[in-house]
Amino acid sequence: MIIKDIYNYLDSLSPFSLQEKWDNSGLIVGNMNDEFSNIYISLDLDLDMIKKVKKNSLIITHHPLIFSALKTINNDSYSTKILKKLIKKDISLISIHTNIDKTHLNNYVGRDILGLDFKKDEDFILKADIDLSFESFTKLLKDKLNLKILKVVNAKKNIKSVSLTTGSGMSLLSSITTDCFLTGDIKYHEAMEAKARNICLIDIGHYESEIHFMSLLDMLLKKYLKTNGKKAIMLKSHNPFNYM
Repeated sequence: MIIKDIYNYLDSLSPFSLQEKWDNSGLIVGNMNDEFSNIYISLDLDLDMIKKVKKNSLIITHHPLIFSALKTINNDSYSTKILKKLIKKDISLISIHTNIDKTHLNNYVGRDILGLDFKKDEDFILKADIDLSFESFTKLLKDKLNLKILKVVNAKKNIKSVSLTTGSGMSLLSSITTDCFLTGDIKYHEAMEAKARNICLIDIGHYESEIHFMSLLDMLLKKYLKTNGKKAIMLKSHNPFNYM
């Protein structure tokens, strides 16, 4: 297979044209006509992970390694350290980020992982009607997402409706009309704003809510790769945060 083959298939599943203006989804390292021997799937990249990847491979990640233009490759930042390793080992990289958030990932986490009847609202927001106490709902989320702790804003005792945005969705708070909003990366002043609006917040984590990208993409690619004699290898990236 060549890079163009898998790129075009990904584009048919979730068009790269749907990505946000600030995003950098697509082919980040490599050439469309490059051949590759192995294919890997991961949420992110880290240095330890690259050691395990065989030469002449393709990695597909959710989060792009590079968002803005690099003026120097000085080997002292996260992206340039990784980039140097990729080039040395002839490893290509495709990232599929905000486009697959819109077309697949939010739906997959909401329906398949959480088991709720979410319906699409906007590109990044899903809505569902539920009837649970706030305490019961948090217990459900801990169980389904395998979370030991939750950071919450408890504005209501009972939840009748909930919105979901995987990853980091607090910039969408002004569009939330439900009793509760599930997302990651919630900051202090955003929590204050939500409480003033009488909206419950539950921080389900950026990493924790999007790690399911791997199983989703593996499922979407499995049949296509099998017909081409390939099988994706899962690379589990590590959460940079520890909880003590």
